[in-house]
Amino acid sequence: MRTELKFCGLTRAADARAAAMCGARYAGVVFAPGPRRLEPAEALVVLDAAGSGVARVGVFGDADAARIADVVRRARLDIVQLHGDPSARAVRKVRERTGARVWAVIRLAGAASPARIAELDGEADAIVFDTLLTGRLGGTGRTFDWNGAAQGARPRRSRLVVAGGLTPENVAQALAALSPDVVDVSSGVEERPGVKDHVRMRLFADAVRGARGDE
Repeated sequence: MRTELKFCGLTRAADARAAAMCGARYAGVVFAPGPRRLEPAEALVVLDAAGSGVARVGVFGDADAARIADVVRRARLDIVQLHGDPSARAVRKVRERTGARVWAVIRLAGAASPARIAELDGEADAIVFDTLLTGRLGGTGRTFDWNGAAQGARPRRSRLVVAGGLTPENVAQALAALSPDVVDVSSGVEERPGVKDHVRMRLFADAVRGARGDE
């Protein structure tokens, strides 16, 4: 299986171009509160810089479907990533309002709840495993227990995305434990919040390719 790359928390056009050069399949921008938050017009400039071959992902917290639909239109998003502990009903509502693909985040400390997986599996285009940290939606730089998560439920119909504290140094371990369809990195390749380190971006991409046997 070929694991795809997503660079998230992009705030600069130069970083989006670097993501594309690293072979990213997805470029992510954040509309939820935090140091990487962009306005739709800013996000449009950043995502345009990644080029047409990279899918455009917008990360949202508790925004309602009408607000999300407006941002999808203005930033020309392909994918909506919902971090606010979304229900299956919320996923369906966002898809209906936007026409975009929807990724639903489940935040973990250990194994994922089988009930939560079952609720979202097949409703969301992908389920994102991220780190549970009270008061923070993402971009924490903290990992969860990959081996523990691997012992629990995992989606069968939705794709699996792994986020949360990934770095060039540890991504191979996450891949070995969980065999995700996509790995999603933000703080692990940054100089500071919202400013990517292009050397670390390349090292991360190389580590993923090495782990999956591309080189």
